[in-house]
Amino acid sequence: MIQSAAPSCRRWWALGFAAVALWVDSTSGWTTQRPPMAGLRRFQSSAWYMSSSSTEKPTTSGTINGGGGKQKAASQPKKTAGIVYDAQKIRNFSIIAHIDHGKSTLADRLLETTQTVAQRDMEAQLLDNMDLERERGITIKLQAARVLYQARDGEMYCLNLIDTPGHVDFSYEVSRSLAACEGALLVVDASQGIEAQTLANVYLALENDLEIIPILNKIDLPAADPERVAEEIEATIGLDCSGIVHASAKTGIGIDDILERIVQMVPPPPAATGGPFRALIFDSYYDAYRGVIVFFRVMDGEVSQGDKVRFLASDAEHDVTEVGIMQPNQVPVDCLHAGEVGYLWGNIKDVLDARVGDTIVLAKEYKESASKGKSPPIEALPGYADSVPMVYCGLFPVDADQYESLRDALGKLRLNDAALSYEPESSGAMGFGFRCGFLGLLHMEIVQERLQREYDIDLIVTAPSVVYKVKKEHQEEFFIDTPAKMPDLGRNDVALEPYVRMEVLTPSEYNGAIIELGQERRGDLIDIKFLTPTRSTIVYELPLAEVITDFFDQLKSRTKGYASMEYSLIDYRASDLVRLDVKINYEMAPPLACVVHRDKAQSIGRRLCASLKDLIPRQMFKIPIQACIGVKVIASESISPMRKDVLAKCYGGDISRKKKLLQKQAKGKKRMKSIGKVNVPQEAFMAVLKLNE
Repeated sequence: MIQSAAPSCRRWWALGFAAVALWVDSTSGWTTQRPPMAGLRRFQSSAWYMSSSSTEKPTTSGTINGGGGKQKAASQPKKTAGIVYDAQKIRNFSIIAHIDHGKSTLADRLLETTQTVAQRDMEAQLLDNMDLERERGITIKLQAARVLYQARDGEMYCLNLIDTPGHVDFSYEVSRSLAACEGALLVVDASQGIEAQTLANVYLALENDLEIIPILNKIDLPAADPERVAEEIEATIGLDCSGIVHASAKTGIGIDDILERIVQMVPPPPAATGGPFRALIFDSYYDAYRGVIVFFRVMDGEVSQGDKVRFLASDAEHDVTEVGIMQPNQVPVDCLHAGEVGYLWGNIKDVLDARVGDTIVLAKEYKESASKGKSPPIEALPGYADSVPMVYCGLFPVDADQYESLRDALGKLRLNDAALSYEPESSGAMGFGFRCGFLGLLHMEIVQERLQREYDIDLIVTAPSVVYKVKKEHQEEFFIDTPAKMPDLGRNDVALEPYVRMEVLTPSEYNGAIIELGQERRGDLIDIKFLTPTRSTIVYELPLAEVITDFFDQLKSRTKGYASMEYSLIDYRASDLVRLDVKINYEMAPPLACVVHRDKAQSIGRRLCASLKDLIPRQMFKIPIQACIGVKVIASESISPMRKDVLAKCYGGDISRKKKLLQKQAKGKKRMKSIGKVNVPQEAFMAVLKLNE
């Protein structure tokens, strides 16, 4: 202990010292105690309070902490070092919204207002910690953070905040976030109004039976129209907007009102059942030094450092090296109780041991239940529905020696991105690689870029495709996830392609342009709804293959960026589909094959050949490019050879000498053409994406 004279203030924050001083009484001076982690930022946001001799209520940094001792009795409040755990003071909530409506900025203001992060450490989009997120200005991964807030009633509350992505390709991240919460902040741009992903996120929140708090953001913009947008929310979603919060996350307007709404409207976690410890994994990632870091929500019981835990899906057991909370940096604590959100790690090196959606239990409780003959010993939590990939493509390493590195990288990436699926694939032209499934084109681009940046792997990515069904006569139907596997269909064979139901929200003046785009993409117009006199919803059913290429780009182009869309898979429907093969120098190029509708095959073949002609570099010999259906060539182009002037040194003489040189050159080019290899650049494999332009 260190004794010193008591200063005039009742609480002293150490600046840069690894100690926090607690006032004991007016005569005994100061006692200092070393917190679990040194550093001001670590313990300022932790709950370190005055000793029991002080009766003054704390005014900063809360009365709830994930750290605490073991539960002594169910009827007694849990206390450790003056800290009281009370599940009724916990609020778990997510922030959901359309892209660019201000989710991450609102999360920044909540962290700043509650002093969870020191002012000097604040930066824009604090929870977006990936370089890709900052460069693109979007949220890709869900991020959790705990804040302590003293409400106007004088009580201290623990708020567990989860920031979510807004793009439709990352809706699986949103669904996992909502499953760990009891409430959701629905953020709507006061100038833009309801967008497609706003509705999609609301439906997800309603499916999880969450309390939804609507918030009008960006009210400081000149174009903001809060009254109109509030009426739109009431008419479209059915939420009561009579007391809707008007806020500006950028300037801090309305942040205190939002915090009060969270405390008043979001219900606390369900009361603990008194059963064994169970926790739901909602995210994880791989750390090179600590192994797998698991993020989870405690449903029942409690877990402490030193416990041995069991993952039910993999039956793996590991000792807990550390448990903690996110503030938003990881802060170790002694114990986590029911209703709390935190992380743990325990030198888990196998990425398959801790899967998203799995249930964590204590190994000793599991063995005790098993010894009593219970089956199953501990009931697993419902977890999450598996994501269904919408788009497939091939990933091949440029260097064949990097195949194992690519396998390891995909395994670690899948730990952090549960919507990613992959399986080994081999190609005569590309070598060994993987067939990967994604939720959309943006998801595919992000995974490709993360593999190249985080794992330093050079990749060749084939053109994306969807999963088709084929029913051959007298055979069971089977799935086709790559165009190269599409068989030649007989007269009685049927090919089916996936269809999606798409809702497009747009200003009414662009309805004609959107209907025209839908017809070009073989869509069926289902309905047009006018939300307001100036905004409408257009519902289409169209093939997924027409959506995954450049539909979104065309939609934004034709509506000057004002339209937004959201789609979901509905069923498979029969179509007249054919496999369009590409031959380069008379050799088949399977990665460039695509499945198209027969009516569009010839026009697509011509554009594909023309694109490849511009993208493939010239060689010393002529390169023919052909688009074929079966053995029939429906389009062709040729790349002219580079010409070397062999007559440059012949200033005169007999013409037969010149002819002999030209004939010799022609023979050489013919021989080169028969044995020469054509290097196809990466851009050529993505040429299929632009065939609809």
